[in-house]
Amino acid sequence: MSSENLTERRILRRSDVEKKTGFKRSHIYELMRKGQFPQATHLGVRAVGWDSLEIDQWIAERLRERA
Repeated sequence: MSSENLTERRILRRSDVEKKTGFKRSHIYELMRKGQFPQATHLGVRAVGWDSLEIDQWIAERLRERA
């Protein structure tokens, strides 16, 4: 992972998380329920987001596990 990705920390909306992981909403929420995926942060009454750094780290861990 490049240092550019680490410095560009932002809140990702669900559609962004789906694109990054390739998972659909139901699978993301199931993994969250099991404690196997970063938890979303409530941004408003009907809005949630994920820390981009946590998502990038989660993806990097999955890639390390398969090596």
